[in-house]
Amino acid sequence: MSTLSLSIEAAQRVQLAGLGLLTKPRRRATKADVLACIRQMGALQIDTIHVVARSPYLVLWSRLGHYQANWLDEHLAEGALFEYWAHEACFLPREDYGLFRHRMIDPQSMGWKYSHQWMTEHQESIAHLLAHIRQHGPVRSADFERKDGKGGGWWSWKPEKRSLEVLFTAGELMVARRQQFQRVYDLRERVLPEWEDARDLQAEPICKAQLWEQAVQALGVAHTSWIGDYYRTGRRTSQAALHALCDAGRLIPVRIEGIAGESFLHPAHLAVAEQAMAGQLNATHTTLLSPFDPLIWDRKRAAQLFGFEYSLECYTPAPRRRYGYFVLPLLRRGKLVGRLDAKAHRQQGVFEIKALYLEPQVRISQALATDIAAALAQCAQWHGTPTVVLTHCLHQPFSTLLTDTLQALANQPPPRE
Repeated sequence: MSTLSLSIEAAQRVQLAGLGLLTKPRRRATKADVLACIRQMGALQIDTIHVVARSPYLVLWSRLGHYQANWLDEHLAEGALFEYWAHEACFLPREDYGLFRHRMIDPQSMGWKYSHQWMTEHQESIAHLLAHIRQHGPVRSADFERKDGKGGGWWSWKPEKRSLEVLFTAGELMVARRQQFQRVYDLRERVLPEWEDARDLQAEPICKAQLWEQAVQALGVAHTSWIGDYYRTGRRTSQAALHALCDAGRLIPVRIEGIAGESFLHPAHLAVAEQAMAGQLNATHTTLLSPFDPLIWDRKRAAQLFGFEYSLECYTPAPRRRYGYFVLPLLRRGKLVGRLDAKAHRQQGVFEIKALYLEPQVRISQALATDIAAALAQCAQWHGTPTVVLTHCLHQPFSTLLTDTLQALANQPPPRE
């Protein structure tokens, strides 16, 4: 059997389909759709920056449209999801707990996320903390008063916060729920009482192969070099193991034209790939993406497959930023066409586009302005900041088109629920 060959555009469409970004939502989302969306992606990365909606909520909005953000919190509290280090800190389907258990058993392999020295030097206080949780129930870091006189910066956590995070990485504590987006920690045996290592834990190579397969399924199609980044299973992905998955019918070897080396397609996406190869797979969705969306969280993959160079500049000093503090890529009908620096002014009800930039090859048109204006208006409505204000756009003709289109949308009567 000859190896399938996908054009760049066909591979783009397959990946968008795999990650749930190919077509517009067909109906109003339900709570069940939130869980299904996370299962489709395999992992939903967590980040706390909230100049617009916090990243996990925004990633879901990009796929589901208007939905109730509290549904994500409810799925965590009800046990359908758990939190752990996957790509980074992520919400993960409960059924995948065993795939990450080896990381907890060997926490020293987790780098800065775990400190053996801290565990050794603070044995007594950690034992006291665990006893407190066992006796009194779940805790937040905020439940403990800071007594060392230091500020609460990222790298100057109070001792209890540091201990909670280290115990979380070691799998002794889990996140039972979130309260105002703060983690609420409880004992693993209370959050996941059905799990037993001796009975349920599979060999590490089996778990790693399963994660590779799931990474390809989430991505639809993946070059070998992209697979290990998805769940952070290591830079090198075993070619022998990938070919063993192919022999077992769990992956299909393919080539992506213009990208040297082997790629793999998940069988669940074979029909989609055939449609894409025949030019019959249309991309219709236009939306804003979080910087931590799985479509672009691997910056190298985004550059190779979509020709989109992107970096997050919120940790860059303001004078050195090129685009802005929290820049959201713009996906329009299968292409990454630009980016914008946004801020939701919630008290004023204003969604500010501080700056908007189009990619050099993008052709300015009324259709482009209509698609982007609709996406902006929908995102603003979901935020509860219905007034969209465009502060700066380098492309003057497009700025005028977009402003006029936003104004026309604002003058339309609200849709019926």
